[in-house]
Amino acid sequence: MLTRITFRVLGAVALVGALLSLGPPQAARAAVPDTVALKITNNSGRGEPVYVYDLGTQLSSGRQGWADGNGGFHPWPAGGNPPTPAPDASIAGPAPGQSATIRIPKFSGRIYFSYGRKLDFRLTTGGLVQPAVQNPSDPNRSILFNWSEYTLNDAGLWLNSTQVDMFSAPYAVGVQRADGTTVSTGHLKPGGYTGFFDSLRGRPGGWANLIQTRSDGTVLRALSPLYGVETGALPAGVMDDYVNRVWQKYATTTLTVTPFADQPGTRYYGRVSGGVMNFTNASGAVVTSFQKPDASSVFGCHRLLDAPNDAVRGPISRTLCAGFNRSTLLVNPNQPDATTAGFYQDAVTNQYARGIHAQMADGKAYAFAFDDVGHQESLVHDGSPRQAYLTLDPLS
Repeated sequence: MLTRITFRVLGAVALVGALLSLGPPQAARAAVPDTVALKITNNSGRGEPVYVYDLGTQLSSGRQGWADGNGGFHPWPAGGNPPTPAPDASIAGPAPGQSATIRIPKFSGRIYFSYGRKLDFRLTTGGLVQPAVQNPSDPNRSILFNWSEYTLNDAGLWLNSTQVDMFSAPYAVGVQRADGTTVSTGHLKPGGYTGFFDSLRGRPGGWANLIQTRSDGTVLRALSPLYGVETGALPAGVMDDYVNRVWQKYATTTLTVTPFADQPGTRYYGRVSGGVMNFTNASGAVVTSFQKPDASSVFGCHRLLDAPNDAVRGPISRTLCAGFNRSTLLVNPNQPDATTAGFYQDAVTNQYARGIHAQMADGKAYAFAFDDVGHQESLVHDGSPRQAYLTLDPLS
């Protein structure tokens, strides 16, 4: 069974990129060329061929499609039901120890890369079918692959590494800024790849069940805990104890949320009454309410913790989601909490996100959807990028 999903670029990339594209003056927007060079370096140490894909939504037209190595856009043809094979959008990647440069256009999309085999993409009548390896019958399940997410528009480039859906073949991203300096993020510590999987194996409660291996024993990835709950790899009640304690605490204590760092005067106050957490503004009016979330809502930052793109519920929900995943809501009634030393300290926490951040060289990652709360995300950005970088790192 193939699962169709639409392009879902992470919040900091899609949302910030879209908003900022409206703001800068014309002179600044004109400085961003139609395509930017992306230098891909293969430091993986693996001998298989590497295949690269640039898939996304063309910002000028809103059409979905793919880009070739020169940055040329190709819209997807009509799909079918059952899904039909998509055109081969693969670009030959660099050999071990080598680099290759492609050009990326003004897209909101993903840079996929795979080792040894090309990815299997299909088209339905509703759009592109992307890999969904939580599904045992997905044709890409036995392929070692990963992806980065980006937005390039008139306001610049946002490029991030992501583990929101899975932790797999490691890589880092970077950008050369207009002043010639280069910034990067996403590198693991030495031994961090195996260290992460070992951390899951050492956690009781089913966390090791997130790991997927190939028939030859090759470790391919760890699924996110959201998919772990959805597939039964993790117990559905894995977060219940923590959520119940949070709900109990804020029945008698006020949770203060200050969602905008640049607006310290905008605060919302949460109290639990009748099993519901109600948030009021400074005038005492209820502005939004939350039912007690389950593990799926916490790990996915959706459903009972839905975060619409508005000015009130969305920002509050993002803050709650970060607090639940990092288990900071019991120790700090003022959120968001940016004191990283206090993250993931409760016995009930997002052990997947905890393990990823512990193994990152700079501590930054996108281990859940709103990991950008408090600037913990693995994101690079520049308004006038000279060049972007994707470095495939060792699986060790």
